[in-house]
Parts: sequence; C-alpha cells; structure tokens
Amino acid sequence: MTSGLAPARRLRRLNMAKKASFFYLALAPAFIIVAFLTVYPLINVLYDSLFRYDFIRDTREFIGVTNFVRIAGESLFQRSFRNTVAFTASASILEVGLGVILALLFYGEFRGKRVAMTIIIFPMMISTMVISAIWQMMYHYEIGVLNYLLRMAGLYPVGWLIDTRIALSSVVLVDIWQWTPFAFLIIQAGLNSIPREYFESASIDGASYTQIVRRITLPILRSQIILVLMLRTIDTFRLFDKVYALTGGGPANATRTVSYFIYDEGFRYFNFGRASAASVYVLLFVSVLAVFYIRSMFKEGKQ
Repeated sequence: MTSGLAPARRLRRLNMAKKASFFYLALAPAFIIVAFLTVYPLINVLYDSLFRYDFIRDTREFIGVTNFVRIAGESLFQRSFRNTVAFTASASILEVGLGVILALLFYGEFRGKRVAMTIIIFPMMISTMVISAIWQMMYHYEIGVLNYLLRMAGLYPVGWLIDTRIALSSVVLVDIWQWTPFAFLIIQAGLNSIPREYFESASIDGASYTQIVRRITLPILRSQIILVLMLRTIDTFRLFDKVYALTGGGPANATRTVSYFIYDEGFRYFNFGRASAASVYVLLFVSVLAVFYIRSMFKEGKQ
C-alpha cells in the first residue's frame, strides 16, 4: 500500500508545481510592467536625490543627503509643506463629512432621486482644468459672480484668490465641490449594503433617527469612511493642478504646495536633485499616512 501511495503523492506534488509555475508565469508580465512603472522610477528618484546637477556644464556631483538637509531647513519648503498639510486635512475631512451627509439624505427611494444624483456627481466628471477656469471666473474680483452677489447684498467684495488669508481656503472650496461626489458614491454604496432590518428593529425599539445614525449607521460605515479618507488624503496631498490653474502658488506663496515646489525645482530651475529629495519627503509622508489608514481598516475588519 505504501509503495502505491508514493507515486500518487509525487504526481500530486508535480501537478501542484505545474499549477504554481503557470500561476507565476501568468503573473510575470504584469509584475514586470508594475516593477518598470513603479519600482524603477522610485529607485531612480532616490538615486537622483543624492546628486547636484549642473545642466550648463552637463555634470553632476555626488553630495549625499545634502539636498534633504537643505530643503528641510528652507522656509519656502516648510511653508509649502504646511500649506499642503492644511489643504489635505481640511479638504479630506470636509469632503468625507459632506459625503456622509449626502449619503444619508439620499438613502431610500424618492421622486427625482436619479436626476438629483446626476447633478451632484456631475462636477466629478469634468476636467480639473475646466473646473479651475470656471471657478477662476467666479472668483474674479471685478466681474466674478460671487463678488457681484456680495455687492448686491450691500457687502464689500472679497479677494478670493488674491488675499493671502483666504486664497488657500478658496482652492479648498473648489476641491470640495469637485470631489465630494466621490466620497458620496462610495459611502452611499456602503450604506445601501446595510440590511434594512437593522434600522427597522432599532426604530421599533424606540431609537430616534439620530441614535440610529450614531450607533448603527456610522459604526457599520467606518471601513468605507476610512477608505475614502485614505484615498482623498493621498490625492489631495499631491495637489498641483488646481494651484497651477487658479493661483500659480500665490499670492505670496499662500497656496504653494509641495507638488508645486517640486515642479518649480525640477522643471523651472532644473534642480533635479532637490526636486527628487522633496519627492522622497512626500513619498515618506504619504506612506506613513497610508500605513495608518490601512492598519485602521484591518483593525476594523477584525472586530
């Protein structure tokens, strides 16, 4: 009996090895493409950050971590980083909060729901540059519709994009208008997946709407909320296009972000070493945030 089982075991092992080989061979092209598009650029950026480039003489000099030390101590980079963190925190939290509110308002069926949802998600489908052009006209100090309404109300016009105190908040408002629908769609999908029996049982037991939302709806939606927060945090931290189109980093660097700092260093001044070092800082910060969010999601999944 033992001698008969040995060939069968070897045959099963051989079949398993063949399946594993086929699996790895099937994944190999995708893995090579991903490695070429992600791992290679990452290594290249890390390598470039250790050099000082001189494009006039076509030379480069190895300087180690000098680029990291210098830009970390520069006031412009520090302000860019603070602006980015402020933008990311305010935009992400407000977008997710408004997305939750909209999802709760649109829960269930009512007349005109599809039309209303189409209107709400419409900004997400428009190009960012087009949105920026529209809002730039609305923000215009002289002919913008917002200041026109303020004058109609007997109030003074506001320098939405030229006042250092509110310029960053004005850019945040544009991002909220464009990307709140994204948070709304994901959270609404999670809300629709909750069995209605939960809400009906709680209502029968005498729970108010507020209690149902606080003690049933939001705890169940926690994973979706964390997911949307992570996606919006990563995306907003890379903010460049709205700043480029609306303010150009001004006024007085009030809206300059880390991505805009990298753009200036790399593509205006051709300091690729400094631009690469700043990119590494962004990568490290976003990676820490992503790990925090992912750990929170897995922790929530185990409960």
